[in-house]
Parts: sequence; C-alpha cells; structure tokens
Amino acid sequence: MAQHQALANGGWQKFSLANQLGNIGSEISRAIRWIDKDKVSYKGAVWRALELFDLTLDDPRWIGHRQEIARAREVFCDIVFGDKKYNTTLADLLRYFDQFAYLNAIAILRPTQS
Repeated sequence: MAQHQALANGGWQKFSLANQLGNIGSEISRAIRWIDKDKVSYKGAVWRALELFDLTLDDPRWIGHRQEIARAREVFCDIVFGDKKYNTTLADLLRYFDQFAYLNAIAILRPTQS
C-alpha cells in the first residue's frame, strides 16, 4: 500500500517539479535525522522517498527530466542499499534536493506577475 495514497491517486501531479523534488528532499532529511536513532523511522523515510521518486518518474510532464530523476534515485538507492559506488552520502544528496526546496519557497513567496 502506498504511504502517500492521496498523492498516488493523482495529487502528486498537481505539484511543480521543484515541489516534488523538494518533498523528496524532505524525506531524505528525515532519513538523515533518524539513521542512528530509530531504524523504523529511518526505514519509513527511505521507503517514502522511494515512493515519491517513483511518483515523480511516472509524472508524464517530466519526460525530458526522467534521466536526471532516475539518476538521483539510483544514487539514493546506492547510498541506502548499495555498495556506495558513487562515494556519496545522504547529506551530499540532500544538498542537491535543497536547491529545489529553495526554488519552491521563492516561487511561493514571490507574487505572480500578470
């Protein structure tokens, strides 16, 4: 069963790419917070991040961005499940996703121009 059932039922496609990627970053941040404190919470954040990656990859609007999204998912999986062949950490990956959270925040704070 999907952790983000409302999002899996079409709600995710209402978000901008920056919003979607920023939300993935939020789950990565949660994974970082729980990695050495609570394995159940850590695993939950990992699985939610994977679900959001998959929902983003399934969004037809991002067909031209799928390679980058899929690579970020691959790096994430390598960090949490793999042999660390990319020599990166969750904190490194979070810095990438934070840029989308900042972009989304700017879009929210900046009034739209007509």
